[in-house]
This record gives sequence, C-alpha cells and structure tokens, in this order.
Amino acid sequence: MRPRPLPNRLATALALTAIATLVLAPSELLAHGVTAGDKGYLQQVTGVLLAPFAYLGAKHMVTGYDHLLFLAGVIFFVYRLRDVALYVTLFAIGHTVTLMGGVLLDVRVNAYLVDAVIGLSIVYKALDNLGAYRVWFGWQPDARAATLLFGLIHGLGLATKMLDYDVGHDGLLANLIAFNLGVELGQLLGLSAILIAMGYWRRSASFARHSFAANATMMSLGFLLAGYQLAGFFLSPAS
Repeated sequence: MRPRPLPNRLATALALTAIATLVLAPSELLAHGVTAGDKGYLQQVTGVLLAPFAYLGAKHMVTGYDHLLFLAGVIFFVYRLRDVALYVTLFAIGHTVTLMGGVLLDVRVNAYLVDAVIGLSIVYKALDNLGAYRVWFGWQPDARAATLLFGLIHGLGLATKMLDYDVGHDGLLANLIAFNLGVELGQLLGLSAILIAMGYWRRSASFARHSFAANATMMSLGFLLAGYQLAGFFLSPAS
C-alpha cells in the first residue's frame, strides 16, 4: 500500500498554524512589533544608550515576521549568496534611510496604512515568485528596484511607530544608529535561519512540488496582515 505523502500534510499543518497564529495574535503584534514594555522604556530613557537600543532593534527584527516573510519571498528563488547579499543590502539601505530620516525629520504617517502596505509587499513578492506579472502583463518587474522600494516602506513603518512613542531627543542620533545596527543584526540572524532551512528544502524533491503552495500561503498571509491593518485604520477612533 502506498503511504500518504507526509510533506503535503506537514505543509498544510504549517500553513494552518501560521494563519491561526495571525488570527489569534493581539493587534500590537501586527503593527510593527514595539511592545507596551518597550514603549514605556523608550518614553522614559534619556541620553546615549547604545546597548539597549541595539537590543531593541535586534528584537524587533527577529520578532518582526512581516520583515522576515518579505525577505523569505525575496530570496525564495535566489540561489547564489552574492545575489542574496545584493537583495538584502538593498532592503537594508531602504530600511535605514526611512527609519533614520523619518525619525530625525519627524515624518509622521498613519501606522495602520504603512503596515497595510507592508502586508501588500508580501503579496507582491509572492505573486512575483508565482510568475503572475509575466502572465498578466507580459513583463517582469525589476526585483532589485522593488526590494529597495519596499525596504523604504518597511523602514517608514518602524519610524512611524517610534515617533508615536515620543522617543527622547537627548542622544537620539546615536541611539537611532545603535537601533538600526541592532535591526541589521537581527535581520542577519533571521535571514541565516531562513537560508539554512531553504538550503535543506531546496535539496529535497518536495521543493519543486510545494514551492507554489508555499508562495500561495505567503500571499494569503500578506493579505491577512494588510486586512488587519486596514480594519484597525477604519475602526480606530483616531482615524
């Protein structure tokens, strides 16, 4: 008797688990990941505090699954480490520009709307991986330009959150640099885990069979994230 294919069942279970996690997660986790405890800390501290801000930056990236999900989509079909480094660098440049510039120049954008666009960036990349744009429009968008653009948007999301929390101006530049370095460190750690997992998966026969399902699941999660943020925008008393 032919055994039932375990990879199919495992992929389904993982997809359902991810969706259930998002559905049951508190709204604070869906909005660029600065917890209430971190909020209180950011509002109270003054002066140059490099280590704490670097820790908060790394924590944000490691727990910021919207960032990691987008990066997973970016490198999904990228096999050479040189190309991986290029895309990650472009994303980091965009992320850094709007994080630093947004906070220092006091650029305020509605956090719900920014995070909704971040969710849609995941949808965009999943559709790109599925070859949808070539089928629909007969052309393929520039992946490097898109990665830089969405890096700018991801950075703006965090900058908006930090502005909402009224971070002290004493030592702000140094603390922002430390925070951004922490973000890049957290990104490196998260990306390393993704690359290791992807490396093992790509060597298995299931990768070709399930890459479509994986990107379809990624697209669904992006829509779910965007939907949560749009719901928050329309239901929030402030909006």
